[in-house]
Amino acid sequence: MILADPKRRSPLTPLLHLYWRFARGMTLGVRACVIDGERRVLLVRHSYMPGWYFPGGGVEVGQTMTDALAMELREEANVELTGPAVLFGVYLNARISKRDHVALYKVEAWRQPSPPVPNAEIVAHGFFALDALPEDTTRGTRERLAEIFDGQAATATW
Repeated sequence: MILADPKRRSPLTPLLHLYWRFARGMTLGVRACVIDGERRVLLVRHSYMPGWYFPGGGVEVGQTMTDALAMELREEANVELTGPAVLFGVYLNARISKRDHVALYKVEAWRQPSPPVPNAEIVAHGFFALDALPEDTTRGTRERLAEIFDGQAATATW
């Protein structure tokens, strides 16, 4: 299987955001800061966007945020929640759209029955120490990590 270059944004991304602008009044996504026993965090790399991110995705109509979170963790990282995910914050993601919001959860109760297999959406996964994050970890991901682990004041924007 040939996967897209993970350092380039797909040309479809702006078209999808244009569609969402008219199809939905507001978009809501969920992301998870999954923490392992060594205080490493789970990050994923998408095929359609550059950089490393927390796993997550959109909340669909009729779906709860926690159901969306559990589904995205299973699909993107083969992670199953074994306890409650704790809502850490809700952010406006104006870099994507003035209508986009992201709920970030802190996840410490989980299991991974087997390592995830890269696919057409998620081309790489990994647990990373806070002092050894991939160079192209996104700014928003780094800022959220500083809020969670370093006590940096939380912001309202992603």
